[in-house]
Amino acid sequence: MKIISAEFVCSNTEVGRCPQEPLPEYAFIGRSNVGKSSLINMLTQRKSLAKTSGRPGKTQLINHFRINGEWFLVDLPGYGYARTSKKDKARFQKLIEHYFTQRQHLLSAFVLIDIRHEPQPIDLHFMEWLTEHQIPFSIVFTKADKLKPGARQPAVDAYLAKMEEAGWVAHPPCFVTSASKDLGKEELLGYIRQVNEAYRESLK
Repeated sequence: MKIISAEFVCSNTEVGRCPQEPLPEYAFIGRSNVGKSSLINMLTQRKSLAKTSGRPGKTQLINHFRINGEWFLVDLPGYGYARTSKKDKARFQKLIEHYFTQRQHLLSAFVLIDIRHEPQPIDLHFMEWLTEHQIPFSIVFTKADKLKPGARQPAVDAYLAKMEEAGWVAHPPCFVTSASKDLGKEELLGYIRQVNEAYRESLK
């Protein structure tokens, strides 16, 4: 899939004020500083569609972007930033939970994981929560350029093995990406295209 247009629609602190257009929706979420904004900009080939920052916890709103006039890409607040106050953490958690349980046209979440790190409890717990609420999701490994090409798949395999040890019977679809190298762009957009096509077929 080629992204021809990518436009910012709105930012919200309340799920009820998000766009009501019946378009397929894909949410990008992960721990703070995992490279979410950089990945979004890479996928859309827009340098500053999503705001990047060296300061973790920058994204604090639900940001909707309309892609090709056909689907929404949603940039959600990052989780797990240590310097965030307990009050803000609770507010972000409530916002995220409301988003995932109330958005009727959400087709998939993409949980971003730094490929260099072992499974963290906060990520595993969040993926377990998505599973419990029957929300489809994929894992997107980011910052693959930080590893040598030959070390990338072993890192993914090790992560998935740890998930199995934690009780996962099967793992979700996985993608290996690098925002600086355009790695994984075609695979990720191709997956979204397939899901969009299946969704449209289901409406006939």
